[in-house]
Amino acid sequence: MSSAPGYGRAAIVAVVAVAIDQITKALVRDGISPGERMDFLPGVDLVRVVNRGIAFGLLDDAGSLVLVLAAAAFAALLTVFLAASDRRGLWLPIGLLAGGAVGNLIDRVRDGAVTDYVDIGPWPAFNLADVEITVGVAMLVWIYAFGAEPDPERADGAEPAGADPRAR
Repeated sequence: MSSAPGYGRAAIVAVVAVAIDQITKALVRDGISPGERMDFLPGVDLVRVVNRGIAFGLLDDAGSLVLVLAAAAFAALLTVFLAASDRRGLWLPIGLLAGGAVGNLIDRVRDGAVTDYVDIGPWPAFNLADVEITVGVAMLVWIYAFGAEPDPERADGAEPAGADPRAR
């Protein structure tokens, strides 16, 4: 077994998350004019919004500060994963968080803003990357609050004798 538990799985989740996020945003940019609203499901509208701030429009027009904050958050995320990669299931929320962060970062670098498109009532519009980040954070909190403690015998990343590597 590799000494990098879950790294490959986290990378796959991140790549898939970025791809789906970027595809949905491209569909929105191609199919909905800025500010246009479309009924999608009861209580859910699609609306194309440009977000220059962070999640849910906070720090709107903060410019470079948003990129610096995003880069710092991404570095902190990678540090957490590298330091605690022996925690069971950590690869999934880390992959979602990384994928969502990279998806929104791609928008910021390419367009100077993030494309948001889901509108559910009182919440500001958001996108799939925001959902990936939110679910990733919730899973990360769950793992740290209720998940199994890391196994000190596996600190080197090796599976214990007789362990089923698929259970990880």
